[in-house]
Amino acid sequence: MDWSILHALNDFLYHHDGVEDPLLFYVNVSEALFIATLGVIFLVASGSRNLAWRRSAVAAVLSAGLALGVGKVISELVDRARPFVIDSDGVHLFSTHAADPSFPSDHATAAFAIATAIVLRRRRWGIAALIAASVLSVGRVALGVHFPSDVLAGAALGSASALVLWAPPLRTRIDALSDWLGGYWDRALGWVRGRVGFSWRS
Repeated sequence: MDWSILHALNDFLYHHDGVEDPLLFYVNVSEALFIATLGVIFLVASGSRNLAWRRSAVAAVLSAGLALGVGKVISELVDRARPFVIDSDGVHLFSTHAADPSFPSDHATAAFAIATAIVLRRRRWGIAALIAASVLSVGRVALGVHFPSDVLAGAALGSASALVLWAPPLRTRIDALSDWLGGYWDRALGWVRGRVGFSWRS
């Protein structure tokens, strides 16, 4: 099943440049895109009306960190080779990639941890994040760098990590951390604005 799905997606991508180019671009920039989005959310979501947004960003980062830490241990134990390593003649590789362990997918793990953390707090936008994570995961398989089971395991691990941190005792502490960090950032930003305004008036 793993191989049949992998080859079907990989062959489809190989014969459809119109899909390959944008998908490859998205997969390559996805890590920076997710990180930048969370950073922007945290930095601009000031005020009591935007507490849920800022808390979502902090929870997403912590969920991804937890999931990736667990995933690292699993990958060392399983030590599964990537598809393009096992079948270098049958799997099309569209860009260079390290031949490190394949299971579970780090990209799927982090993306689903982030998306699940958001959907628990901002449902509509969380669903959009889940779609983005799903496209990323399918793309990693189509590009020949993961088996379907790699990304499914990553999705499960990432989602489970976000749900663990959603437990009331942990959620309360995460929200408090978010509020403290956000308050510190808002005060620092206010101080800078005050200094800039003072210098401008002078």
